[in-house]
Amino acid sequence: MTNTGGSLPPSPGTGWREGVIIGTAFAFCLLGGVVRSDDTFSAPTASAYFVAVASCGVLPWRHRAPLAALVTTVAVGVLAPFLDLLLSPLIIAAVLVAAYSYAFTARTEWHVWGVLSVCAAALVASTPLFGELSWQDASRVGSTALFPLVAGLLGRSVRNRRAYLAAVEERATRAERSRESEARRRVAEERLRIARELHDLVAHQITLANAQASVAAHLFDTRPEQTRESLDDLVETTSNALDELRATVGLLRQSGDSAAPAEPAPGLSRLPTLLESFRRAGLDVSVRQEGTARQLPPGVDLTAYRIVQEALTNVTKHAGTGSARVRLDWSRDRLTVSVADDGGGEAAPTAPDRPPGYGLIGMRERATAVGGQLSAGSRPEGGFLVSTQLPLPPARDTPRRADGRMDDGEDGAAR
Repeated sequence: MTNTGGSLPPSPGTGWREGVIIGTAFAFCLLGGVVRSDDTFSAPTASAYFVAVASCGVLPWRHRAPLAALVTTVAVGVLAPFLDLLLSPLIIAAVLVAAYSYAFTARTEWHVWGVLSVCAAALVASTPLFGELSWQDASRVGSTALFPLVAGLLGRSVRNRRAYLAAVEERATRAERSRESEARRRVAEERLRIARELHDLVAHQITLANAQASVAAHLFDTRPEQTRESLDDLVETTSNALDELRATVGLLRQSGDSAAPAEPAPGLSRLPTLLESFRRAGLDVSVRQEGTARQLPPGVDLTAYRIVQEALTNVTKHAGTGSARVRLDWSRDRLTVSVADDGGGEAAPTAPDRPPGYGLIGMRERATAVGGQLSAGSRPEGGFLVSTQLPLPPARDTPRRADGRMDDGEDGAAR
């Protein structure tokens, strides 16, 4: 008969432990065999040895075929009264061991209690065939029928306990794996965020420095005064680049390192300074704003600033034009930031063998990270347009106006 066990079969007993279990059951069976069916005592007979050997001999296979072992031990117990032996808990010790193993391996509860109830009924039914029962006999028969059920209850309890511990261990292992995965994900996100910051910083500052150096080289022989002014702007630009690069690289410091004072993250309040740096590099930037400006969450504020910075940097590097337009449209639930130029744009690169940059990728990732959308492409009338829509928090009763220098309106369009 095959094993009816579930997902937690007991490991086969080996060595001294298995020997102790079988030896103890054999000793109890033999001890119970000294009592005759008429309550008299005698030395173990051949019948007693037969019951002990037949019932305990199948115990080593109870792990592979627990139901077969249980049925065999119960059948031998039922034969005990026919062999002039008293049916008692001692003589059915092997039944208790087999009942424990079967209860431990059975798949469902109804299998356990159905089979054990039939076994207990079979043991009880074998006794009334021999004379009248006294209250002592009834107590003995009741305990004989009850003990297999108790052994089954113990086996089932141990199984449930081991299943619970296995589930707890599995959950702990799964939680540990998910913690490691979450840690790796956060590290990857942090690395990507730092990479975006470094790209925006280096691309912006180096582009401005290159433009200012080109102006200085062009005017070196003809206009020394303007050359000096361009060189002064170049010094200021590179100094600012070093400061921002130092602050960004500071994000990579370990927690135990001494941290230098960090300035607030840039936002639209610093937009006039940003535009002025591009104007000093020779890019004519006009600004137009529609609607009422409001306080932005830090993440959205930084995203809007970085997108304008990167878009104007791309205009300086790729557009082939000296002007660009920035437009800020404030609506009830979103801020639309647009940067347009009339040059060639990134849609028509001048060097086919040049690998594509990460400017548009970084801008799109920034917009998506705060719940916004970004589109970029050539304009039908010529040039390139970068437009992003960023979500806004609900408007307050007293909205804050943007910096007057930002709200250029008609003045910005006239530049």
